[in-house]
Amino acid sequence: MQFSSGRALREQPAHAVTFFGMSGVGKTTLAGLLQKHDWFQYSVDYRIGTRYMGEHIVDTFKREAMKVPFLRQLLRSDSIYIRSNISFENLSPLSTYLGKPGNEAQGGIPFDEYRRRQAQHRQAEIRALLDVPEFINRAKDIYGYAHFVCDSGGSLCEVVDPADDNDGVLRCLAEHTILVYIRGTASHTRMLVERFRNHPKPMYYNPAFLDAKWAEYKALRGVTDDRTVDPDDFAVWGFEQLLAHRIPLYEAIAERFGYVIDMEDVPGVKSEGDLLDLLARTVDADVARRNSPSAGSAA
Repeated sequence: MQFSSGRALREQPAHAVTFFGMSGVGKTTLAGLLQKHDWFQYSVDYRIGTRYMGEHIVDTFKREAMKVPFLRQLLRSDSIYIRSNISFENLSPLSTYLGKPGNEAQGGIPFDEYRRRQAQHRQAEIRALLDVPEFINRAKDIYGYAHFVCDSGGSLCEVVDPADDNDGVLRCLAEHTILVYIRGTASHTRMLVERFRNHPKPMYYNPAFLDAKWAEYKALRGVTDDRTVDPDDFAVWGFEQLLAHRIPLYEAIAERFGYVIDMEDVPGVKSEGDLLDLLARTVDADVARRNSPSAGSAA
């Protein structure tokens, strides 16, 4: 959805928005606010962790439980069951399943297993994003919601090709929702890196990028055996590489398929009306930019 003016956006009888961008820029904050104003909130990560990777996650929990004799017998006799208590606010079961590659004694998993789980996540994320039109219809048909907000994961840019006008996922999202990139700041990026150093967590990487950075990391650290890699050290180093890699992709998606707002604008959004005002101003500014003589000469 792209509009000729902010007024055209406002006059839509039903609104559907997809927020994307780095962790901590305000995607979930805005989605949660809109949910309180009678919008249907769709969390891509929640959909991944329940519909598409739920069994993988629980099977891993069971494998760990089977290592404990007391729990092993109870599981085999169906005396207990294990499930993932994933929620919009707690996505730890999903990130824990993804894991970090490296030394198992330091909490890592073998690199081949890590790549297998990454591939599972990639397919799950694509499917969850392609489910957006279905959930827009379900939200209206079952629950009576006229408006819809999609809270996408930070790895959206890793499963699409912004240079391809016919990318299936981007076309799907752009045809059914307004794609809105929430742009971070340099200080926010530094904060993310510092926070990640203190608490490294699993991440999703594009497979080609992962293979290249895994090889580069081992060369920098003088490591030849995957099994001796410090998983937290790689996670921190890889995260910094990932941020630099993702920002241009986010920008490209917004340029070709959507719009950009700044994370500094998010705290000022206190209501549905505030958000629609912000989006309307953004559309008008974007239309003016694209129609300016300088934009025409650049093209």
